[in-house]
Amino acid sequence: MLSLPELALVDLDGTLIDSVPDLAWSVNAMMRELGMPERSEAAVRRWVGNGIERLVERALIDDIDGMPEPELRARAMPIFMALYAEHGAERSRVYPGVEEGLQFLADSGVRLGCVTNKAERFTLPLLEALGLRARFELVVSGDTLPERKPSPRPLLYAAEYFRVAPSVCTMIGDSRSDVAAARAAGFNIVCVSYGYNHGQDIRDEKPDEVIDSFVELSRVFAKDLA
Repeated sequence: MLSLPELALVDLDGTLIDSVPDLAWSVNAMMRELGMPERSEAAVRRWVGNGIERLVERALIDDIDGMPEPELRARAMPIFMALYAEHGAERSRVYPGVEEGLQFLADSGVRLGCVTNKAERFTLPLLEALGLRARFELVVSGDTLPERKPSPRPLLYAAEYFRVAPSVCTMIGDSRSDVAAARAAGFNIVCVSYGYNHGQDIRDEKPDEVIDSFVELSRVFAKDLA
């Protein structure tokens, strides 16, 4: 069990929201426009987690490593950005248990922020469309600062905004980037088992706790409420 934090920062994609259906749709609409083969949703699930630009690059080469030709990348990027801006909240869904877990934290007096590598132009509309924006006092997007996760800077920026010490903060995420950022920032780290971690078991990264649903947060922090 962990101490109940004063501040919980929560990742977006793969933690709060399953956004892959919209990402995969946008990838394949882009590929059709480029005259290239479509990619499977399973592949997109392996590729997400390092920002939209990296997702597009991986889709173009059909691999998690490597880079496409610069000319192809330059053609593809604006196509994807326009498609995802228009269709980024049509198929995405809040994971079961998220609302209950966030309510538990709020009822326990924990302040809440969202920290994501997704650009603000996509983050805020998605949170609004799925009814989560009002849950968070602060949203730090992938382009809010010069650095994004796995850098600790977004987490430390949020802690400073809330005027709390990193030692009383917890990050809730789904990927190795979340773990690395939390460790470097001096946060505790709770990970969900169901998220986007390039097909790897998040337990291999040794977070402080692993949960299968946000409803388990009441178990993780139960000691403080006894």
